[in-house]
Amino acid sequence: MTKAAVIILAGTEGHENAGRLVNGLETAKEFAEADGDEVEVIFDGAGTQWIPELEDEANDYHELYQAVRDDASACDFCSGAFGVEDAVADAGVVTLDDHDGHPSIRSLVDDGYEVITF
Repeated sequence: MTKAAVIILAGTEGHENAGRLVNGLETAKEFAEADGDEVEVIFDGAGTQWIPELEDEANDYHELYQAVRDDASACDFCSGAFGVEDAVADAGVVTLDDHDGHPSIRSLVDDGYEVITF
C-alpha cells in the first residue's frame, strides 16, 4: 500500500501554475484509482485560491478536481491569508491547522506518506 500526500502550492495566475495544478490533480487521481493506495490532496499557500475556481462547474479542471475532491483539504491559515476562507467553507472542504494554523507536513511524513508538491 502506497500513501501519498499531494500538496498544491501553485497559485491561479499564469499558464505554468495551471499546469502544475493539473499535474498535481492527475497524480492524486492516479493514487486514488489504485487499489489499496491512500492519497491526501492539500491545497496550501496560494494553492488555496484554486478551490473556488475548481468548484465552478464551468472550470476546465472541475471534473478532474471532482475525481479527488473527497480526499482534498486546505490550509486554514492560507485560506484566510489568500482571501478564500469563506469559499473554502462554502465548498465544505476541510481545513487543516495542526501546526501553527497550517497542515503538519511532519505528521504526514511520520504517518508514512510520500510528500509530493506541485
